[in-house]
Amino acid sequence: MLTYSDSIKTNPLKTREDVEEALRQICNPLKPFYSKGFARIKLGNTSAAYSDSTSEMEGFSRLLWGLAPFFAGTDVEYDLWDMHLQGLKNGTNPNHEEYWGEIKHFDQRIVEMASFGLALLLIPNKIWEPLTLQERENVSAWLSQVNQCHAHDCNWLFFAVLVNLGLKNVGEPYDREKIAVNLERIDQFYLSNGWYADGINGHSDYYVPFAFHYYGLIYAKVMEKEDPIRSQKYKARAEEFAKDFIAWFSSDGSAVPYGRSLTYRFASVSFWCAAVYAGIEPFSIGVMKGIILRNLRWWFKQPIFNDTGILTIGYSYPNLIMGENYNSPGSPYWSLKAFLPLALDKEHPFWKAEEEPLPTIGEKVVQKEPHLIICRNEAGDHALAFNSGHVSTNEHTHTSAKYEKFVYSTAFGFSVPRAEWGLSQGAFDSMLALSEGDNLYRVKRNSEEFTIENDYIYSKWKPWNDVEVKTWLVPGTPWHIRIHRIETGRLLDTADGGFALGIEDKKLEPQMEILKKDQECMIKTLWGTSGVKSLYGEGNATFIYPNSNTNILHSRTVIPTIQKRITPGTSFLVSAVYGESGSKEQCWENAPEVEVTEDQMKIRFSNHDPITIAI
Repeated sequence: MLTYSDSIKTNPLKTREDVEEALRQICNPLKPFYSKGFARIKLGNTSAAYSDSTSEMEGFSRLLWGLAPFFAGTDVEYDLWDMHLQGLKNGTNPNHEEYWGEIKHFDQRIVEMASFGLALLLIPNKIWEPLTLQERENVSAWLSQVNQCHAHDCNWLFFAVLVNLGLKNVGEPYDREKIAVNLERIDQFYLSNGWYADGINGHSDYYVPFAFHYYGLIYAKVMEKEDPIRSQKYKARAEEFAKDFIAWFSSDGSAVPYGRSLTYRFASVSFWCAAVYAGIEPFSIGVMKGIILRNLRWWFKQPIFNDTGILTIGYSYPNLIMGENYNSPGSPYWSLKAFLPLALDKEHPFWKAEEEPLPTIGEKVVQKEPHLIICRNEAGDHALAFNSGHVSTNEHTHTSAKYEKFVYSTAFGFSVPRAEWGLSQGAFDSMLALSEGDNLYRVKRNSEEFTIENDYIYSKWKPWNDVEVKTWLVPGTPWHIRIHRIETGRLLDTADGGFALGIEDKKLEPQMEILKKDQECMIKTLWGTSGVKSLYGEGNATFIYPNSNTNILHSRTVIPTIQKRITPGTSFLVSAVYGESGSKEQCWENAPEVEVTEDQMKIRFSNHDPITIAI
């Protein structure tokens, strides 16, 4: 008998009916986990920063991101809805034991209210019209609390907008001024070329596509007649953004893992879903359909569901280590944002279009707003995001690992620390780690300054007050170059980590090909090759075997690493880093070369013109 996770793996995801079935395959396993009053769903015993009762309410609310589009686009019945509607009645009833309660400033329930706003917009016939007068008053009163509470000054400002639009759609009192004030503030987060920052001086990560543009395009769709100027602005920004964002995807359907909240998994493709829903075409419908469906197929091949069919916290496998402080067992169901196309009519061109492949993007795409240069190999199955780092930082979990590594990759992912002792616990892939000899390593937390040029990225950072590191990255695939100029007042052990390669697949022990010399090392498997070579500075090449479950793609990995002890003064370390997906013909022999003079370095690649960098 097939398990829930097995059945979704065999879903071809070709037709609208396949996508509808995928939603049911995700939601059906949740039926036994509804509470007695159906207003909460308890999916596990781990906790988030907020109360367990709020976590259980979160599990309930996030299903609406999928259920609302499902019912908007079909007249097919689904027995889960009777349970969910009863939960809504009880959760908003102050006299019921499962009442969701009075919300406070910066409350997680502000986030969860947004899905109810979407449901009131898309399916008032299912979620509003069946209610009695008293039940409607309860729903309206509970949702209206959002207008009296402060939200975090970031993508959270959109939540009150969606709630008020939903209330407006069903003829309830709503706060027009709150909508205007929040949208004006959100405009202050806009950068250029379609990019937002997640708040003033915030990061530009997946919250741009699956929050700012996702909500903005829903607004543009439902308000295009009443507010045509803003609606058109949101559509135009999304079309600009799409031209950059398409570079984040590879031909196998995966997307570059970067930043926080990656446990929302296939929400990464929800931007394209909102683009189709809002009627914009930065690319053909066939191209966008291909991105969406390939991404869903990629995800459903991963072991992201547990044995009972519940989405787990993690990325390509269950992994609490990489999760956020705000990830409860129900958090991953934000992924259901990817089902917004179900709100489209059955006759919509999206459902009839043939999937088209990814367009080519050229050798590299410079994206200054998110501080990245994107490279994709010619086969299109490996996308890499080279990163300068950021002037500001924050207290989110593993910020250095999620925002400050030199490169992020669809094939190799990235790793987060398991603990603080040594290189194996630190899992420092795509980072320069520095220690005073006490086996406690520091990495880049933020950049004091940076520049992004067409051929390289420069950043300056300080792990200690008397240690200054200047780093130049020369992006490329399969080789890229790292140049580090380190001025230190103390003795330091350095470790420059390459890509973390999975050392076994999900089924078999690998057949490995290993090269190990003093200044270079490489390891090759059927699914990829990772290696490093010291070009200048006489570093020693070695393999670091990190603690298990530190990498977001592979539970066990090896990291080729260049190590060197440096004395007080000025030192240069130059490494060539190799990373290639699949079992392609080995190109290791074509390593770049470096020529060093007093004030510059000249990098010679085998496949393009030399690059000269002033140091």
